[in-house]
Amino acid sequence: MLLPIRPICTASKIRKNGTSLIFLQYCHSAGNKTLLNTEISIPPNYWNKRRCCINEDLPPEYGKVAELNKEVQRQLRVAEDLISVAIEKGTKDPVAFVKGLYYPKLNLPNAKNNLKEPEPSVNLDFAYQFYQYIESKRRKISKATLNVYSEVLRHIQAFEGHTKTKVNFESFTHDFYDGFVDFLTYDYTSYRFKNSQGLKVNTIGKTIKHLRSFLKDRMSRKIIAEFDLSMFKTMEEPADAIYLNTQEIQAIYNLDLSNDHYLEQHRDLFVLGCYTGLRFSDFSIISKEDVRNGMLHKKQEKSNHWVIIPLRTTARSILEEKFKDGIPQVSNSEFNGTIKQIGKLAGLNSTIKFSHKQGNRKIVTTKPKHNWITSHTCRRSFCTNEFLAGTPVELIMKISGHKSLKDFYKYIKISPEEAAGKIREIWSNRGELQSTNQSI
Repeated sequence: MLLPIRPICTASKIRKNGTSLIFLQYCHSAGNKTLLNTEISIPPNYWNKRRCCINEDLPPEYGKVAELNKEVQRQLRVAEDLISVAIEKGTKDPVAFVKGLYYPKLNLPNAKNNLKEPEPSVNLDFAYQFYQYIESKRRKISKATLNVYSEVLRHIQAFEGHTKTKVNFESFTHDFYDGFVDFLTYDYTSYRFKNSQGLKVNTIGKTIKHLRSFLKDRMSRKIIAEFDLSMFKTMEEPADAIYLNTQEIQAIYNLDLSNDHYLEQHRDLFVLGCYTGLRFSDFSIISKEDVRNGMLHKKQEKSNHWVIIPLRTTARSILEEKFKDGIPQVSNSEFNGTIKQIGKLAGLNSTIKFSHKQGNRKIVTTKPKHNWITSHTCRRSFCTNEFLAGTPVELIMKISGHKSLKDFYKYIKISPEEAAGKIREIWSNRGELQSTNQSI
């Protein structure tokens, strides 16, 4: 019998020692699934996703590969047999049945006659409830937002490791909030950026915001008792970020990269993003069917609504000539690294200084402009350049997909000199400025 269960080991659940547990993922249905802990752990890069087994080059300090793979397969057979028992018994909830009875050392032949369906009860394990929350949202929100939810759980689990205290639904007090925010501010180490300690204010604020939403959801479903969340205050500070003006974008597009097809493709994708105002998750998957009568019709992944974007000559040329066979698949992190290199080749080397708060400290970071470029620079550049060109904000928002003026103006990144120049232009057009050659 082919059962919906397989071993997995993901990099999203790396522990402090650099390993991830191998789980047996049992999916009875899209909304009813569970993870069964094998208690075997390895560095996730030695897991073969296609074959669902440990690679032969696993360092010996983590165990013998043959024995570990044999044990994973043994546990998989036990879990499959347990699922079969659940089906034979006609249990109402096979996932709860398997979850409640399974453990790595289970000897099913000896225990089979004594297996009883667990009494229906609510699993109040925090991580379990958070996974359930994520699953309930999977068909309603974008993949990027799902990743943000997973990041929130990762922050909670890191805090558990830091305090050596298990977080449960009774944990959420004033003291927890203060300790959690303090930990994220000064002590949290990202699994992606090992040399960076502490998170920015906006990242912490986003974590608190989604944690509040999760707790409110569990309350509304009567899974946990209601309690006061007013102490869980979100926080925000203006985000420092660059945009590229039209001359800088053109300088990037004019680069001769004909000898480096890889860089050339990334360059064209970046310019396409600057001329459409879409998020990376949208402009990196544009297809031929999205272009009709010189217009780009795209359903935005994050907001789930349609935008229609007139295509400039350059954008249309990129789609019809450079990407006529389709846009190459590229990850956001790979793209972010490559476009910095391209920005350097285009001469975007002016020094840019940004600052952010870490608790009561001001952290200042200085880098060349090309090192500040990310995929989000495309969207900021589009909005800012259109704003400076005098395009009505309401029309820009129709293309960018922003739903509120507050969110839109976060994307407008102009210098005081540019703002002064824009005001001078407006006043000059109204005849309110004397000639610059006239003495005062």
